[in-house]
Amino acid sequence: MADPLDKATSKAPATLGEGCLSRYDPDELSPEDGTEFPGAAELWEELQQEPEGAGLAENG
Repeated sequence: MADPLDKATSKAPATLGEGCLSRYDPDELSPEDGTEFPGAAELWEELQQEPEGAGLAENG
């Protein structure tokens, strides 16, 4: 029987930089580290479009 204390765990990929400059090391990433999000580009474009009338109001 398997050791009951040997549980499945996850581990973050290696990082580069420190503090607010910390980021995942792209050389250490593999397809298993990410998620598939085929609609990401379309969602980004949709979120970047400013809705009508959302600009700053003119003071006058």
